[in-house]
Amino acid sequence: MSGKKSALGFGFQPDQSQHHFLVTIPRPADGTVFFYERFKWQEDTDHQILDELLDKAKAMISKHKWKLIEEAVKTEFNRRLKKEGIAAGKWKTGQVPVERLLGKELLLLVWAIEDSDPSVIPTAIRNWLGLSPEERWWLFTMTNASTGNLHDKRGWRKAIRYALTENPVEENRKQMDLFEFLFEQQKEE
Repeated sequence: MSGKKSALGFGFQPDQSQHHFLVTIPRPADGTVFFYERFKWQEDTDHQILDELLDKAKAMISKHKWKLIEEAVKTEFNRRLKKEGIAAGKWKTGQVPVERLLGKELLLLVWAIEDSDPSVIPTAIRNWLGLSPEERWWLFTMTNASTGNLHDKRGWRKAIRYALTENPVEENRKQMDLFEFLFEQQKEE
């Protein structure tokens, strides 16, 4: 792997920025996967100690739902990390750090599926993949500003779910349809 920049998890380089997301994946199949936004990395430890005041819990989903999205997310992130010359990441049991921009994109997908039926997850993945990274960042920012905490499942958070899970995108349609759908859903609430 010579020539590739090393990183922790998915693209996280603590010497570049301490801001990251941390995904905690439990061993039990019936466990819950948690997602945290963090601004400090504890060096020289295999396990990050979470601080309830500083580390913000953003979402949680069943491990079953996690298993339905993890491969698509890994493939998308590693494709982009490869283009940047950064070592590929992998999901593993325990804590996995994710670079802050990739973490925003991941959270957008997680928010879309957290309260959805698992049968719509393939649609959510297709729609999520149909968005550019910049569109994902913008949608994360808008959602996070008003409903970005663990139990904030209203407003933008609901609109994201509807936009990504109930709006199947045909290959020949413009992705802007998702934005139009999102804004219409927001107006109705």
